Formats: sequence, C-alpha cells, structure tokens
Amino acid sequence: MTSKRKGLKKTCCATHIIVLLVLGFCTPAAAQTGKSVNGVLRDSTGLSVIAASVKLISSVDTLQASSDVDGRFTFKNVKGTNFNLFITSLGFRPLSKDFSFDGKNELDLQPITMGFESKLLDVVNVTGGTLVTMKEDTIEYNAKDYRVRPNAMTEELIKKLDGVEVDKDGNVQAQGESVARVRINGKDFFGGDVKTATKNLPADIIEKIQIVDDYGDQANLTGNRTGEPEKVLNITIAESNNNGNFGQFGAGIGTKPDGVDGQRYQVGGMYNSFTGSRQFSVLGNMNNNNNQAFDFNTRGGGARRMPGGGGRRMGGGFGGSGGFGSGSNGLTDSYSLGFNYRKDFNDKLTTYGNYSYNHSDNTVVSSDYIQDIFSDEQILRNSSSNTNAISNNHRFDWNVEYKPNEKAFIKLSPTLSIGNNNSSAYSFTEQLINNAPSNNIENINNDKSFTPSYGMSGLFNYKLNEKGRNVFLNFSLNSSKTEQDQDRIINTINYATDNPDSIYQKQLVDLNNKGFNGGSSISYIEPLTEKSNLEFSYDFNFANYDNDRQANSLDILGNSIPNPSLSNQYDYSFITHKAGLTYRYRTDKIVYQLGGTVLPTRLKGHTNLGGQDLSFGRSGFYFIPVARFEYKVSRTRSFNVEYRGNASEPSFSQLQPVTDISNPQFPVTGNPNLAAEFNHTLSARYRNFDFKSGNIFFAVINANMTQDKIATDRISYQTDSLGLVQETRYLNTSGNYNARGFYHYAKPFNNRKYVVSLRGSANFNNNVAYANSIENVAKNWVLMQGINVQVNPKDWLELRPGIDFTYNTTKNSLQSRSNQNISTWAASMYGNIFITPTLLWNFDVAKTSNNGYVGSVQANPLIINTFLEKQFFKNKNGMLRLQAFDLLNEQVNVSRTVVENRITDSRTNRLARYFMLSFTYRFQKFAGKAGAALPEDDGPRRWDRGDRPMGGGRGGRSGGF
Repeated sequence: MTSKRKGLKKTCCATHIIVLLVLGFCTPAAAQTGKSVNGVLRDSTGLSVIAASVKLISSVDTLQASSDVDGRFTFKNVKGTNFNLFITSLGFRPLSKDFSFDGKNELDLQPITMGFESKLLDVVNVTGGTLVTMKEDTIEYNAKDYRVRPNAMTEELIKKLDGVEVDKDGNVQAQGESVARVRINGKDFFGGDVKTATKNLPADIIEKIQIVDDYGDQANLTGNRTGEPEKVLNITIAESNNNGNFGQFGAGIGTKPDGVDGQRYQVGGMYNSFTGSRQFSVLGNMNNNNNQAFDFNTRGGGARRMPGGGGRRMGGGFGGSGGFGSGSNGLTDSYSLGFNYRKDFNDKLTTYGNYSYNHSDNTVVSSDYIQDIFSDEQILRNSSSNTNAISNNHRFDWNVEYKPNEKAFIKLSPTLSIGNNNSSAYSFTEQLINNAPSNNIENINNDKSFTPSYGMSGLFNYKLNEKGRNVFLNFSLNSSKTEQDQDRIINTINYATDNPDSIYQKQLVDLNNKGFNGGSSISYIEPLTEKSNLEFSYDFNFANYDNDRQANSLDILGNSIPNPSLSNQYDYSFITHKAGLTYRYRTDKIVYQLGGTVLPTRLKGHTNLGGQDLSFGRSGFYFIPVARFEYKVSRTRSFNVEYRGNASEPSFSQLQPVTDISNPQFPVTGNPNLAAEFNHTLSARYRNFDFKSGNIFFAVINANMTQDKIATDRISYQTDSLGLVQETRYLNTSGNYNARGFYHYAKPFNNRKYVVSLRGSANFNNNVAYANSIENVAKNWVLMQGINVQVNPKDWLELRPGIDFTYNTTKNSLQSRSNQNISTWAASMYGNIFITPTLLWNFDVAKTSNNGYVGSVQANPLIINTFLEKQFFKNKNGMLRLQAFDLLNEQVNVSRTVVENRITDSRTNRLARYFMLSFTYRFQKFAGKAGAALPEDDGPRRWDRGDRPMGGGRGGRSGGF
C-alpha cells in the first residue's frame, strides 16, 4: 500500500509539473500585456481589514477583488493607465481613491487606511483554532476555521459556532436570542427567511458568518441606534465563489409510517447563479414528510413555553426543510417554489428581492390539559382536537437602492402577499369543577379565508457635511384585507342540571376586515464636537381599521336568519405623534446616549354590537426616556447597558363596552376606561473573547416591568343552558415584571479537536391577573443548564454528546393545589464516522425524560435516527443515502404554556418512523475552478492531511438528500 501511495504521489507531481509548463508556454503574451496592482488595507489602529470589497474601475476595466486575512488584495491584467479604487467593508466608511501607473507595469500601493463607521468597535483575532472578529454590534466568524463534513449545508456550520444554537425545528438562536432574518452579502435572501438559507446553501462556499444586532436602516446609515435590535444572520460568500453556478437536485422514496396513508417521498432542487454583480437563486420542493421550504408565519411573543421533549429533527433531506422527518407538528404535504434575485447595476444602483409560493396540507392531532386558577374552585379542561388546514400563500418582496453620490441614499421597498386558506377542525372538551363533571363542549369549525395585503416603504438619507450633519426621512403605507366565511357548530351538554340535555348552535359568519396604516419620520443630526452630536426626531403614525362581522343562525326549521347578538361592526383609528431629542457621546472606550421622547396619542371609534350603537374617543400623552451606555473594557471585552421605555395602547376589542358572545362559552366584554400600558426595559450584555486561550464567554440579562398592565379578569358562572361559562373582562394592574438571563462559555482544546461548551438560562415571570375579581399572582420560573462536548480527534470521526436539564415551576397565590413543577432531562449523542473516504455512517440519538406532566400528556421518547451514505463520481458530488427515522416509533411533542392564571399542557402528533432511499447530485462550477463539487485541495475545512474526510456538525441535515 505504501509503495502504491508513493507512486501515486510521484505521478501527481509529474502531472502538476507538465500542466504548469503547458500553462507557462501558453500564457506569456497575456502576462506581458497586462499590468498589476497590489495593495493592503488597514484600520486606524493598524489592524488588517479582512474581506473588504475592492473594485477597480478605469475607462476599460471593471475588476473586483476581496482583501485576505492580512488585508492584502491584488488585481492582474489591468488594461487602463488611470483607475479608481472603491472599497467597502461592514463597519467602515466607504473609500474612493484615484491612482495612476505612471509608466509602471506593477504598482505597489502604500497601505490604505479605512476609517471606522460609528458601529465598529474593534477587531479581535481569537486564536486556539478560531478567527473571530468582534465589533460593536457584530460577531464575525471565519467559516474556514470550523470543520464540517463534505457536502454540508450552512445549518451544520452554524451549529459549530460558539454562542449559536439550532433547535430540532431548525430555528436559530444567537447569544440566547432568536435570529429573525438572514442576509447574503448584506442583502435579504428570500425575504430574510432563515431556514431557507441555512438548509439550502452549501457551507463550503461561505467565507464569513456574522451575527448582527440590527437596529434598522437608519442606524446602519447614521450610526445612531435607537429602539430594540433584531438578530440578523449575515452570510458572506467567498469572493472566489461569487462568480459561478452551484446547486443540487435529488429525489427520495420511503416507506409508509404507522397510521399514515401513503409512502413518504421528496423531490426538490435549488439552482444558484452568482456573478460579481448579479445573484439569482431558484428553489423548488415537493414532499410529504413535513418539510416547508418557506416560513410564512408571523413571529410573535406571548407566553413562555418550555419544550418537553420529542420531535427530534434528523439530518438529511434537501429543499429548505428539516431533512426527513422535520420537527414540525402534525403531518404535512407541501409544494413550494421561489426565486431570489439581486443585481448591482453599478456603484449607484442595486435591486434585490424575491417571490415565494407554498402549498401546505397539514393535519394535527393534539391533546390539551388546561387548568384555570380560581380562589374557591379548580376548573379543569381535557380537550382533544383534530385539525386540517390547507393553505396557499404567495409572498413578493422587492427593494431598490440608489446612491446618486457620496452624500445621498434612497431606498424603495414594495411588498405583496396573498393567502388563501381552508381549515376544518373538530374538538371535544370535557370541563370539570373540583374534579366533578360540569359540561361537555363539542366544536366543529369550517373556515375559508382570503387575505391579500400590499404596501410600500421608502427612505432618504443625506449627509450635509463630513462632520456628521445628517438628515434622514422615511415613510411606509400598508393595506390589508381579510375575507372569511365561518361555519361553526357548538354542541353543549350541561351536567349541572337535573336532566342534562344537548344545546345545539350553528353559526354562519361572514367576516370582512380592512386595514390601512402607515407613517413617516424625519431625523436631523447636528454634530456638537468630534465626539458628540444631537439628534432631533419626529414620527407620525396612523392606523385605520374597518371590521364587519355578520352572523346568521339556524331557526327551528333549519332556515338561516340574521343574528344581531352575534354580529358586530366597528371601525376605529389610532394616531400618534412622537418628538424626541437625544444626545450622544463617543470615544474609543466609552459610548453613551441620553434623551427623551414625548408621545401624544388619539384613538377614536364606533361600534355596533348586539344592536348597541356607541361612539367614543380617548387621548393620551406619554414621556419616554432613553439611555444607553457602552464600555470597551479592552480589545477583547465589552459591556453595554440600555434602558428603553415604550407605551402600548389597548386594542379596540379591549375597549368596546359591550359583550361579544360569538363564542358563547367564553364571552368577552371590553372596558372603555383602560389606560395604556407603559413598559420599562433594562438590558445588559457582556462579551469576552480570550485570544490567548480561545475561550469565549457571552452573558445577557434583560428585565422588563409593565405599569398599568392590561390583564384579564375571568368571571365564572353557571347558566341553565350552557352550564359553566367563563367571561373575560379587562382591567389595568400593577406588579407585572419579568427577567431573563443567559450565558454561554466555550473552551477549545488541542486546536479545537475538543471543545467543551456550557450554556444556561434563567427566566422569571411575575404575572398578575384576576379570577372572579380576586387577584392571582403567578410566579413562573424556567431554569436551564446544558453542556455539550465536541470530540473530533481524527478527520474521520466526530462525536457530539450533550445533556440539558430544564426545570419549570409555577406558584399561584390563589390556589396552592394549582402549583406545578416540571423537570426535563434531555441527553443526546450525534456522530459522523467515515468507514471509508466515500462511505459515511451518521447517527443522531436523543432521549428525553419528563417529570410532572399529567398522564394524558406525559411522554418520554427515545428518538433514534441514522443513515448510511455512499458518495459517487470523481468529485464525490453524487450521494446515495439509506436513512431511518425514529426507529422506535416514539416521535411526539410535549410542551407547557403558562399565561396569567392559566396553565396548559399539550401533546401533539408528529411524523414518526419511516425509512427512505434517496439520491442527491450537487454541482459547483466557479470561474477559475473545475466543476468539482468539493475539490480535495480546497482548504482544511473539507479535507485534511491523510485520506479521510473531515467530520461534521451536530444534527446536520446536510450531506445527502
């Protein structure tokens, strides 16, 4: 074997020499006719500026390059004599300079210094195997420092990043906060849909991954941050991979899971065409294994949920989905198609956007155990439901950015979405009072809805001078509509009467709701000194709503007649004016801002509910302080703390002083005397990158206190016909607050062959609500501690064991017997073993042990997923995979929701055991490269010394179809 390898090496060396000689003879003319430019980029501290975009423009040239890890860049075969260099990099001010060869054929430029934007804090190289760039609002990871297996998708790479987690459903969290949006080279990709990018882009084309605290377009243009940021994942494509074609397509056929009709299948593909100035991507997918290519759901807050185990997502499939057996609830058939386009016409004009379509047929079977807290009684509900929802969604987002000169910037963003949905649901609820049967409720709902919406937003920014004087304007207009037909049957049996009888109600409801809202703002920044400025701002916002619900009931003969008591017409408008003044001061070590905003509001409306015709209006006036402090302890450590205030008006349904009985078992009565809520938020963050040891530490604390919190007062009473009824009313309360802390610590050993990560969080909610007008304080703690270890001693082996413990406890002041404690242990083991260089065995095992759920919900699943994958062809870009999902057939999802004086335990079905055989073909062809999917000499992230490929990340769905 040794002699064969030596002979092979000699043959390869001889081949390389011959190729070099041929190239040398074939290209001397080109080498002599072109000129070359060499340069290096530095920041004001002397550190290298990495991955900057450098564009050379002359009368006969338009060339693009990127600075390397030393800040160096090179242009060859330059034809022009005089040229301009235009340089951009995130966190630095754009730079434009003119140069001339002056008779030379090779020009070595003096080091070029780039000035910091106000966002940039510093650059820190963390050794011990990881290159990390730390900025004020950005953590940047060098992708090539992380080992992932051949053919891996971006999701697998992200799981390697310190402080970043990917859950079983593919949702990404960074530093304990959810990532809301994804960008490619700084621009939204498929509308910012996170999973579409992480599950479909190959990891080997990526140069950098950035986690950004994004404060919006105004902050990105002016450097002045206000409000609450969202986490953004920005993926930087390597310059060498920005000019070519790549993608994949595949198909798979599987067995029939227990209790499910039909075999599992999936067919899909993605094609990407990238050039220096254009990006085009198209994605298509068909499957019946719970894979959604696009996320059309609105992200929202709400009650704190604790995962209770089950639903382990296995790596594998292709097409913007969670592999085979995604972690989504229920059983889903899905068809998806979409495209993403970006075009940089020149340095002044850029356009980008996307269109997405998704058809989804989802069936969910669930069981809920609900406890409503009252002082003198315990009300329990055991509910089971079966819901089918068929939806067709279209989404179109577009952006046009124009920069006529160095001072001005214009952006326009039209949007359009259309939803067409049909759903049918059956539920049966058994209600008990102090463990004695009260009533049974049977609901049958059939709904059809059509929901179009469209809008336009835009902004204009103008720099009045180089000292920071700036004007910023923006606007938005949005129109939405909902047309819905509801067919509802409610059948109630009241056991509180001597002769229980069934009360049958059928409602036919037509909903027609319209909304039109928008606003505009202006901001003016006046520099006071080199280190300070003042910002004056004014915002105007309006919202108009017109809602119409017309209900009909069946008479004794089965005829449909109007039912005014179930009908409702109301329209209202809400207008706000906000004027603010903020002072900001910045040095290399300290940044702080102080300011305040006044907020006058006006709400007026009209309602006609149950024959009651009412009109009313209300005004408000609020003062909102603003404070922020940032301290750079050292080049590797930073700390910041921020206070924010925000006022929230009650909704019109909470204000209208009439009773809505469209759901007769749970009527709702508004309160016109409600005051607005005022939220005080205090957040602190500490980050430390120890560049000597490679240790990384994040810590985040957020606390929120709400004055005049709008809480519910749930009134229970008996009726002769319906039995137990719970009416919801509203009032303002005090004493509502919550706090959340999160930390992550990672320590690498032996050049990251071993990495130990600790993470933990603590969440506390003090919720005040009322039951029968008596106050109940629910104190809810959710504590989590986890540890996982990355073991990658050899190129052919990777193991990632981990264990998490979560404790959820709730104590209610009204009733101690309603206090609830839940504990969950979740252990996992993920592994990649290359049996041969082209044969991979992958396994993903997770055991969840829950303690504290009621018997009807309790589950302790052991999920075992595994696959064997054989790579084919010269470049190993063909993959045949045999995979098994949920070998023990225990897939299920369990969760708890705690909100005000209600605790809900839920158990939901998920796609269980099946087997699938699939084939995937991946292709890549970039300028200057062969068509190899993964060249063997393309860096240590894919192949190291020796003859075995690198291991991969935990839970990777990538690598195979």
